[in-house]
Parts: sequence; structure tokens; C-alpha cells
Amino acid sequence: MNIQELMRQAQQLQQKIMKVQEEIASREVEAGAGGGMVKVRVNGAQEVVAVEIDPAVVDVDDIGMLQDLIVAATNEALRRAKDMREEELAKVTGGLKFPGMGMM
Repeated sequence: MNIQELMRQAQQLQQKIMKVQEEIASREVEAGAGGGMVKVRVNGAQEVVAVEIDPAVVDVDDIGMLQDLIVAATNEALRRAKDMREEELAKVTGGLKFPGMGMM
């Protein structure tokens, strides 16, 4: 294989990765805490897009518990978004990890 062919293949792979990253950014994952009393939705760009709180979990005498549930649900949603991103990019790269592609 000559260097020009290798460069062409590298460019094609880069274009595929960029397309997959755009698609991933538009997808959403959801995670809950407290038996689903708090739900957080995150997109593939790892941005929080929605938080749902069941009114039954709102207790002015125990705001700390609600805060903990929000943190737990957010962290789980972010983990799921990261996992989704890595899985989708691995399909394109054959499992190779590239620095700067959100795969480290």
C-alpha cells in the first residue's frame, strides 16, 4: 500500500468519525435515581437537556436527599452518554482509540 492510499483511507476514516460524532451529539440517554423519582436526560455531547423530579421526593426538610438524587442521576446519565459515544465510535474505528476523538 502506498502513502497516498493510506492518506486517502485516513481521510475517509476521519470523515466517518466526524459524521458519527454529529449523530451521537443528537442522541439522548436517560438515567434515574431514587427509584426513578429523579430522572436526568443527557445528549451525546454530554450536556444535560432535562431534569424531571417527582413532586413526592420534594421535602423542604430534606433538600440534601434531593440534591444527592440529582447528582446521582446526572452522573449516571453522563456515564451512559460516554458509554454510548465510545460504543458508536468503536464501530467506526474497529475499537482503536484515537486521542482527541473523545475515545480515551
